[in-house]
Amino acid sequence: MEYRTERDLLGEMKVPRDVYYGIHTVRAAGNFPVSGMRVHPVLIRAMAQVKQAAALANMDSGLLDHKIGEAIASAAAEVAGGGLADQFIVDSFQGGAGTSTNMNVNEVIANRAIEITGGKKGDYHLVHPLKHVNLSQSTNDVYPTALRVAAIGMVLELSESLAGLQAALQEKEAEFAGILKLGRTEMQDAVPVTLGQEFSAYAEAIARDRWRLYKVEERLRQVNLGGTAAGTGLNADLNYIFRVIEELRAITGYGLARSENTVDLTQNADVFVEVSGLLKAAAVSLAKIAGDLRLLSSGPLGGLAEISLPEVQPGSSIMPGKVNPVIPEMVIQISYQVMGNDQTIAMAAAAGQLELNAFLPLIAHNLLQSLGLLKSAANIFTDKCIRGIMADEARCRYWLEESHGFITALTPHLGYETAAEMVKKAKLEKKRLREIVIDSGLLTEGELEAIFTPGELTGPGVAGAKHLKGKVI
Repeated sequence: MEYRTERDLLGEMKVPRDVYYGIHTVRAAGNFPVSGMRVHPVLIRAMAQVKQAAALANMDSGLLDHKIGEAIASAAAEVAGGGLADQFIVDSFQGGAGTSTNMNVNEVIANRAIEITGGKKGDYHLVHPLKHVNLSQSTNDVYPTALRVAAIGMVLELSESLAGLQAALQEKEAEFAGILKLGRTEMQDAVPVTLGQEFSAYAEAIARDRWRLYKVEERLRQVNLGGTAAGTGLNADLNYIFRVIEELRAITGYGLARSENTVDLTQNADVFVEVSGLLKAAAVSLAKIAGDLRLLSSGPLGGLAEISLPEVQPGSSIMPGKVNPVIPEMVIQISYQVMGNDQTIAMAAAAGQLELNAFLPLIAHNLLQSLGLLKSAANIFTDKCIRGIMADEARCRYWLEESHGFITALTPHLGYETAAEMVKKAKLEKKRLREIVIDSGLLTEGELEAIFTPGELTGPGVAGAKHLKGKVI
């Protein structure tokens, strides 16, 4: 392999001749061979968008030669479009508040810009990573701004994925609206509900998560770009400071605005804690729904089996014919990961000191991972599970009839004490409650049928009251 020699304040190092990164990246890759996980590609693309905006603003402010600036902007746009992705080799877990990532981006863009101007990689007299690509910037305003830009896009995508999940659940709500079944509280027989009502609750939970995330995106629009090292704007031209936000807004299409207090945004990371908290809430909803679906589909012969999930793969290497609820299980695992990420983000945000949070790379890794995981999980949950759920209406009715769950609906007609006696007698004689009530002569089969309809049993008011007016206690 051929090498080129590069220099920094610590000395010289050999860098592979054909790569676009440089000495700062090589040092960082050697210092942080930690996880094997590279910086999230969405963050890299967002940082490239920031570099593109900075180059355009620096040119407009007369701070950067147009030939150099145009080459940087072109190279940055290429990276923002997903180009040169294999050149970003720094581990996601790194010290320095993101400086290693910033320098990796600076060097790749500089060397690509050098090529655009007709030079060879490493000839930093033409385009320099710090002097030109990083002009008017600091890691401390570039990295938080890029993280906000990356998070905005992923929040909006997740919101759309949750909208699809909500719609699929609402379709099942309508499909199952007339299916009467046993409701359960504390895992015990309770009162009748419809299967559609259960799915309506799932849809409402996801709707809340979707709305909360859609609204929190507004909080991410405030950025500290132009604040440089500590948010004071030292070494940044005033025209550049205002121009760069306009350029970044145009490049991203997001309604970004410069914070009125860039010192605040440079040292505080609480907005990421807020976003992560809402991701945790969404994860809780997903885990609850997925857990319910596993329970409702359990069996199919030895469990509840009120619904069946799509069969997506064989479930056992030893038990022939077994099929497991693998999609809900995946969703639950993703949900737990997001909950854990939220705790990590909170701790990292709290660990910031004075004018900067050194642990932004950890926040970025976990926040962007959570956003990506939830989006994928929601899409897969929708496509491979929710849309294919089928109800077993006979099974739903069976458990309701076998239980004592509808005795509550009879209480206004029989009185509490009489109703309790009917339950006790049904248990002792091991008969269905319906049979005991009819045999007692308290209600006729026709009167019971007037009570036992989905509309009567699962809506407000006394079930059957308009049909049995004389018998209401």
